[in-house]
Amino acid sequence: MIQAIVLFPLLGFLIAGLFGRVIGARASEIVTTGLLMASAVMSWIVFIKTGYGEGGKTLVLGNWFTSGNLSVDWAFRVDTLTAVMLVVVNSVSALVHLYSIGYMHEDPSRPRFFAYLSLFTFAMLMLVTSDNLVQMFFGWEGVGLASYLLIGFWYEKPTAVAAAMKAFIVNRVGDFGFAFGIFVVFVLTGSVSYDAVFARIGDLANLKVDFLGVDWDAMTIICLLLFVGAMGKSAQFLLHTWLPDAMEGPTPVSALIHAATMVTAGVFMVARLSPLFEASPSAMTVVMFVGATTAFFAATIGLVQNDIKRVIAYSTCSQLGYMFVALGSGAYGAGVFHLFTHAFFKALLFLGAGSVIHAMHHEQDIRNMGGLFKKIPLTGTMMAVGTLALTGFPMTAGFFSKDAIIEAAFASHSVAQSYAFILLVLAAGMTSFYSWRLFFLTFLGKPRWGHDAHGHTDDHHAHAHGDHDHDHGHSHEPHESPLVMTIPLILLGAGALFAGVVFAPAFIGEGYSEFWKGALFTSEHNHILHAMHEVPEWVKQSPFVMMVGGFALAFIFYIAKPEWPGQLAASQPLLYKFLLNKWYFDELYDVVFVRTAKRVGRFLWKQGDGRVIDGLGPDGVSARVLNVTDWAVRMQTGYLYHYAFAMLIGLAGFMTWYMFGGAH
Repeated sequence: MIQAIVLFPLLGFLIAGLFGRVIGARASEIVTTGLLMASAVMSWIVFIKTGYGEGGKTLVLGNWFTSGNLSVDWAFRVDTLTAVMLVVVNSVSALVHLYSIGYMHEDPSRPRFFAYLSLFTFAMLMLVTSDNLVQMFFGWEGVGLASYLLIGFWYEKPTAVAAAMKAFIVNRVGDFGFAFGIFVVFVLTGSVSYDAVFARIGDLANLKVDFLGVDWDAMTIICLLLFVGAMGKSAQFLLHTWLPDAMEGPTPVSALIHAATMVTAGVFMVARLSPLFEASPSAMTVVMFVGATTAFFAATIGLVQNDIKRVIAYSTCSQLGYMFVALGSGAYGAGVFHLFTHAFFKALLFLGAGSVIHAMHHEQDIRNMGGLFKKIPLTGTMMAVGTLALTGFPMTAGFFSKDAIIEAAFASHSVAQSYAFILLVLAAGMTSFYSWRLFFLTFLGKPRWGHDAHGHTDDHHAHAHGDHDHDHGHSHEPHESPLVMTIPLILLGAGALFAGVVFAPAFIGEGYSEFWKGALFTSEHNHILHAMHEVPEWVKQSPFVMMVGGFALAFIFYIAKPEWPGQLAASQPLLYKFLLNKWYFDELYDVVFVRTAKRVGRFLWKQGDGRVIDGLGPDGVSARVLNVTDWAVRMQTGYLYHYAFAMLIGLAGFMTWYMFGGAH
C-alpha cells in the first residue's frame, strides 16, 4: 500500500506532464485528482493501522547507490510520524487538486499546473517516507524545485518570476547547511541511515570537532547545521523573506506549499531527528530561541498587511515558530500536533481567501472589500471557522495544539524558556487581532467594492490568464464559489473544528506512548510531557485571555471605531512604516547581499575576466598577433631603395660577424 501512496502522485505527474496536451485539460484534472484522492484514502488507513494498531515498519525497495563506504537504499520508513505526515500531505493535496478544478477553470495551462501539483506531492512524500538522510535530501530538493515551478507558474509576470527565484535562492542558503550537516554526520558515524546514526549517538556524546580553529561539541555542530536547512524550508527568522513573496503563485499553491506541506518539512526533519537534538541541549535552545523570535516577529508584521493572502502568509510564518518552540522544549508531540491541526485550518484560510478573490474578481486588498458575508455566506462561515481555530478558540483544533506549546514553553528548563513563553503569549494576542481584522474588513461593515474596485490590478491574477469568469459576461456582483471549491472548504472546516478534540489524547495525552511507539524519541531526562500538564492555572488561561483581548481590540478598531486605525497609524508613522515594510529585511538584504554580490560580480567580470584573463589570454594573444602583422606590413613599402638599403644592412652585418670570429 505504501508504494501506491507514494507513486500515485508520480504517475499523475507523468500522465498530465507528458500527455496533458493529448488528453486535454479535463482529463488531466480528473486523473491527477483521482490518484491523489486514492492516496489520501490509503494514507488514512495507514495512519489508523500504524498509530492505533500494529505499529511501523521499514520497507527496503533496493540499493540506490554505493560509493566507497557510503551505501544508500531506497526505503520507506512507515511509523506513526510518517503516517501523520502522509495524512497531512495527501489530504490537503487532494482537496487542493479538487479546489483547483474550479479555481483554475479558465487557465489554458491547467495540465501543466496539475502536473506540478502532483510532482510537488510526490517529492514531499519521498521526504516524509525516507529512511536515510540522502533520500530525505532528494525529497527536500524535489519540493524546492516544484515550489519554484508553482510560484512562477504565471511566468509571463515579472513579479512571479522574481518571487520564484527568491524562494529558490533563499532555500539554497538553508540547503547548504543541511547538506553540510549530512556530510558531517557521515564523516563521524560512517552512515546516513537513521537507525545506524542514532545507534552511534552515545559515541558522539563527548566528541569534539575542530571547526574554524575552535573545538566544538560534535552533536551541537551536527544539529545546528541540520537546523539551518529547517530554517530555510520552514521560513524561520532571517531566512523567512521568501515566504510572503511566494504568494505570487496561484492561491491553491499557497494552500498546498505554505500551509500544510513544504514549510512544515523543517519541523518534520527536526522531529524525525529528535534523538540527535535530544543529545544537544545547546542546539535545542537555539531552536527554541529562533522559533519564538519568528512567532513574534511575523505576528507584528501581520498586524498591518493589507493583502488578504499576505496576512495569512505571515500567520503561517508565526505558527511555524510555535512548532519550533515545542521542538526546542522537547515536546515533540505538541510540535507535530500543531503541524497536524495547523494544516487543516491554514489550508482552510488560504482556500477561503481564494474563494474571496474569486468572488471579488481579482481584488486582494482587504481595504477594498467589506460586507461580503451577505454575498458569500458559506465562504464567510468557513473563514470564521478557520479564524476561530487559528486564534485558539476553546475546543477548536488550534486550542489544543497551540495551548499545549505555550504550556511546554513555560515548563521547559531551557535557557530561552522565559523569552519563548513571553513572546508566544504576545504573539497569540497579535494573531487574534490580525486574524479578526482580516475577517471584519473582508466580511463585515459597509461594502467598499463599488464599480471602481475592479480597476485595481491584482498582484496575482492578470486578466490575461482568464482564471475567473467575469471576462465572460457574468455579473460583477460578488458571488459564491462553485461546489468544487466549497466542498474542500467544508471538509477542511470539519478538520479545523474536530481534529484537536479527536486526536489530542493520542498526540499529547495519556495515549502518547501507545500512539507514537518510539517514532518520537524522548530521553530519560526529558519530563516535559508531564511538566506541561502541571503548569499554574494562569499559564493555561493566558492564551485565552490574549485571544479575547485581540478579538476585542479588532472589534473596536474595525467595527465600533473604524476611524481609529488611521489615526493611530498617523500618530506613529515610524512604527507603522517599520511594520508595513516588514522590518526592512528585504532592503537590508538588498544592500548587504544583492548589491554586494552584483558589485563583486561586475568587478570579476570587468577586471578579472576582461582585463586579466582575456588580456593575458585570447584577447592578449590576438592583440600581439595584430601588432606583429601590422609591423610586418609596414616593412613592405614597395620602394626599391628601401629593399636595397635593407640588403646593404644585412650584408654589413654578415661581414662584421665573419670578420670578428664567425669564420673560426
